[in-house]
Amino acid sequence: MSAIGVVSSCSCLRPGVWLLKPGMQKISSFGLHTAARCAAKDYYEVLVLGGGTGGITMSARMKRKVGAGNVAVVEPSKTHYYQPLWTLVGGGAKQLATSARPTGSVMPKGVEWIKSRVTALDPDKNCVWLENDIKISYKYLIIALGISLHYEKIRGLPEGFQHPKIGSNYSVHTVEKTWKALQDFKEGNAIFTFPNTPVKCAGAPQKIMYLSEAYWRKTGKRSKANIMFNTSLGVIFGVKKYADALLEIIKERNIAVNYRRNLVEVRADKQEAVFENLDKPGVTEVHQYEMLHVTPPMGPPDVLINSPVSDEIGWVDVDKETLQHKKYPNVFGIGDCTNLPTSKTAAAVAAQSGVLDKTISLVMKNQLPSKKYDGYTSCPLVTGYNKVILAEFDYNAQPLETFPIDQSKERVTMYHMKADMMPLLYWNALLKGYWGGPAPVRKLMHLGLK
Repeated sequence: MSAIGVVSSCSCLRPGVWLLKPGMQKISSFGLHTAARCAAKDYYEVLVLGGGTGGITMSARMKRKVGAGNVAVVEPSKTHYYQPLWTLVGGGAKQLATSARPTGSVMPKGVEWIKSRVTALDPDKNCVWLENDIKISYKYLIIALGISLHYEKIRGLPEGFQHPKIGSNYSVHTVEKTWKALQDFKEGNAIFTFPNTPVKCAGAPQKIMYLSEAYWRKTGKRSKANIMFNTSLGVIFGVKKYADALLEIIKERNIAVNYRRNLVEVRADKQEAVFENLDKPGVTEVHQYEMLHVTPPMGPPDVLINSPVSDEIGWVDVDKETLQHKKYPNVFGIGDCTNLPTSKTAAAVAAQSGVLDKTISLVMKNQLPSKKYDGYTSCPLVTGYNKVILAEFDYNAQPLETFPIDQSKERVTMYHMKADMMPLLYWNALLKGYWGGPAPVRKLMHLGLK
């Protein structure tokens, strides 16, 4: 999620340089061990790892703060995707092409795009290593590497996607297979899964289920479909207000929910899905399917596992209120790659970006961060081709809603916001660093009610 072809390694941060010349640099009150500026393209005042939502957004904000030539983004992908749209692509309501733009077109003008992959982080020496042993140094580092998909952790995948009747909205390579499987459905079990790991957009595995149910009603196939939601979780949704609303919909639409079931194998040639009962380790159940939608296991990017910047699992270890690293004051994290205890969504990234902007501004002035992130995240729960429940909540799984209405109700207006307004806001405001989530709107709404 190139201004640079070849980047030479930097010699400014050799081991022991601080011991040999302790007066070379001024250590701030926060202990930032920043280095002297290296030759062009060896060093950036702000280095951003990842060109997804968080990375592009923060590079745009940092460009205005320190100047375009002083910011670089490390990102190997040539295409940037607005992934929240893939729910609608899998349901046949949008085209995949509308979710994609060339990475160069969303990279802020003047910000260096380093078309490479990070292979190691060395925060003690303020540098990172890229492919081909290229070394880049920084004064401030923003880690926005996203989350990794692990289809291979399910036996029979990803090779199983070569067969029909199976898809996944989580990959650009498989999302259109979801729509094909939906259209080709004839009769039998339609199974939708939720893995036993953190996931990005935790509502998405349900959204495609509701769209499928609506599509089969529209095409006269609903009576032939036994719809099953097999989830590793013990609840349908983590916020009770919205969970109650979803359970009503599930009851009305005759959908079977099997809790604490984790997909461990797909036998695509036989159209069989194997689930482990998480409450009875080792006990498995085999279900025949006519359609299968897979939500893959997910985890931290490989480069973050056992990295100095990560916790014991591999997520970037940041303060949950300021997004500043707990050990390295000149390192920051945003989005899915962090250990922030909130849902991993684009809406969360938007809210985090505004807070992180303030945090970095104060750190640059040797001041304590004061702006606090409350864990705000949003999940527009698509429940039909013109209906959405807009779930918004905080770290405490308490509703934190923008509009002065009951957002647990299905609404056409919220569907159009999800399908039509949010993509425009994403491309034209969020990625350009001009939108930090709906907090200002929410405040205005609440003030207007007083």
